[in-house]
Amino acid sequence: MKQFTHIAETADYLEIQREKDLMIGFVPTMGALHEGHLALIKRSLQENDITVCSIFVNPIQFNNNNDLANYPRTLSQDLKMLESCGCDVVFFPDTAEMYPDGETISFGLNFGTLDKVLEGQFRPGHFNGVAIVVKKLFDIVQPTHAYFGKKDFQQLAIIKHMVYAMGIPVEIIPCETIREVDGLAMSSRNTRLSPAERKLASGIYQTLLNVREKIGKTPVPELKEWAVKKIEENDGFRVEYFEIVDQESLMPMEDWTSRDRAVALVAVFVGDVRLIDNIELFS
Repeated sequence: MKQFTHIAETADYLEIQREKDLMIGFVPTMGALHEGHLALIKRSLQENDITVCSIFVNPIQFNNNNDLANYPRTLSQDLKMLESCGCDVVFFPDTAEMYPDGETISFGLNFGTLDKVLEGQFRPGHFNGVAIVVKKLFDIVQPTHAYFGKKDFQQLAIIKHMVYAMGIPVEIIPCETIREVDGLAMSSRNTRLSPAERKLASGIYQTLLNVREKIGKTPVPELKEWAVKKIEENDGFRVEYFEIVDQESLMPMEDWTSRDRAVALVAVFVGDVRLIDNIELFS
């Protein structure tokens, strides 16, 4: 497994691979890898000649300094996991490499309402930071395919919009959320849950499943209210948002007229750990 920390050496190596007409698959991560990440790597390995994983905790997408400070960093373990599953290239730059002194950090693309709702409402500037780093990584790696999990449903929508609007020559491959046996969506943040919190956290997904069973039978506003109350029955659980939205525009749905496009998305504080999840209600 090739390991790079500098942009120039990474780009040079991958340019040689492209000259051989090899397809390059790319999985961008912030490290603290788990089976969800490895599922993306394994799919890329099946569908490409070269698979690249990046590990970079991107500071400009955090609007909470404590969240940035507490984000788990497990580089040594991450590298072992990537090597064991057959990843070809890993790029793990530091902040100075990605954002040199004096560089203006801005992104001019207008995302319309995509970055204003849901996560965007509660984490201002988050998706601007995501778009900046993903565009930078795409420029460095120039992949044929890039793999993103559906757990970050809104992030996936933002990236797809960016690729389309900017004409970036990469195919975005959405991949299903990988879950623990009890249904909890895999996340690096799960390691920060206490044993008691971890046991109860599986109820978030169970509530989403219950919501899917009720579509078309319960009015949307009533169903959203029910879901929030159900989750907050657990001590220490606080729902930041629960929305039922159109899968493309991410705008809230008021009724079931377009139920075949409906997605439920939730953000929950479990103690001081913020978890997100979603479910496609039409599937």
